[in-house]
Amino acid sequence: MDNIIENEELNQSENTVAAPEKTEATRKVFIKTYGCQMNVYDSDRMSDVLTSDGFTKTDSLDDADLVILNTCHIREKAAEKVYSELGRIRKLKAEKAKNGKQMMVSVAGCVAQAEGAEISRRAPIVDLVVGPQSYHRLPDLLKKAESGVKVVETEFDIQDKFKHLATPSKEAVRKRGVTAFVTVQEGCDKFCTFCVVPYTRGAEVSRKVEQIVMETERLAAAGVREVTLLGQNVNAWHGEGPDGREWGLGELLFRLAEIDGIKRLRYTTSHPRDMEDSLIAAHRDLDVLMPYLHLPVQSGSDAILKVMNRKHTRDDYFRMIDQIREARADIALSGDFIVGFPGETDQDHKDTLDLIRRVTYGSAFSFKYSPRPGTPGATFEAQVEEHVKSERLAELQQLLSSQQKDFNTSLVGKTIDVLFEKEGRKEGQLAGRSPWLQPVHVNAPKDLYGEIGTVEIVATSANSLEGRLV
Repeated sequence: MDNIIENEELNQSENTVAAPEKTEATRKVFIKTYGCQMNVYDSDRMSDVLTSDGFTKTDSLDDADLVILNTCHIREKAAEKVYSELGRIRKLKAEKAKNGKQMMVSVAGCVAQAEGAEISRRAPIVDLVVGPQSYHRLPDLLKKAESGVKVVETEFDIQDKFKHLATPSKEAVRKRGVTAFVTVQEGCDKFCTFCVVPYTRGAEVSRKVEQIVMETERLAAAGVREVTLLGQNVNAWHGEGPDGREWGLGELLFRLAEIDGIKRLRYTTSHPRDMEDSLIAAHRDLDVLMPYLHLPVQSGSDAILKVMNRKHTRDDYFRMIDQIREARADIALSGDFIVGFPGETDQDHKDTLDLIRRVTYGSAFSFKYSPRPGTPGATFEAQVEEHVKSERLAELQQLLSSQQKDFNTSLVGKTIDVLFEKEGRKEGQLAGRSPWLQPVHVNAPKDLYGEIGTVEIVATSANSLEGRLV
């Protein structure tokens, strides 16, 4: 799997959705989400299941009766931050116990799946360890943990890997806003030598078309206007259609574009090996499919790509980019880059910089390689020294930042469509997203919330655009 990380090396988001009216007996759950959009989606699913069991959400750790850390295992620093957080929670749990109050603590997500009972050993305050395939069983698992049993549930549900995707209520959807994620595919069969995901999320499995359409229709009926399809390798999706035939992602996008109320479609994260012609044709023919594609390459060196087990070359990637841009001239590309993979030479690094210059990216995410236990890369010799990684990363990020700045600046003076998603940072502002996913801040009336407005871009900042209504 390629990383679905947004904004920074570890994007932590606390689900702070307004809760329904509470009673004194209502228990409160605090969920902290680490990592990718898939984890954000999973946190919403856990919230839905627990709400049905009598919990309400809280954005205050101090008020929580149940704390869930929904974890990411892509990088070592991410996992260690979870243990650091558990150390802080331990003190709060002890204080509550002194006052006769019980606080249950659960670790979910990919760290839970990868480390299982080791989490309880390292952090005895953890009552429940639950992997991504068991979220639909949270109420039952929690009751077992409340009886005093340390629960570790990390088995894959082979019969129906999507049981944990509980369909949210209209009320829950409305509170989350006008954009939403829909998981269509989970797992990874690629076995890149740097990646732990095949071991934490299992083999690639595709959700049925009927299930995806039903969830998307429900989202649209509740006011959602933009849907992002999620998968560890989303363009590897091949789900069973209502006609009994296996569909590809391009065909699925055409079907979802027919749903009344859906104005925008996106998908992430993709693998270059799975960019089929029908998917590229969807970019050409579907106005509702946004002109933004996250297509990680990881390295621009054929030697490193081979050691990474990517099974494509830099020339394969160039040809694919040319084909995509021929289909959709205004498309902006995003990517992931790993710097300092074992054996990476100065020339390998230069090859990556050369690829970036030739492709040009509207945005990208880049990281120093960190060995993940259980992956082949962790056993490779010729690990790159940390100071070399840092130097190469700084050079690469400077190039990527300049390309992002150039792309943002190229939009100044142009008129674009913006989906308004929330109130802005300043009084009288609304914030939304451009077709290329940049945040856009505009002075606009509140009644445009959830609508697509025509906006002239007048200025840019490091990570966002400023505009005025046309």
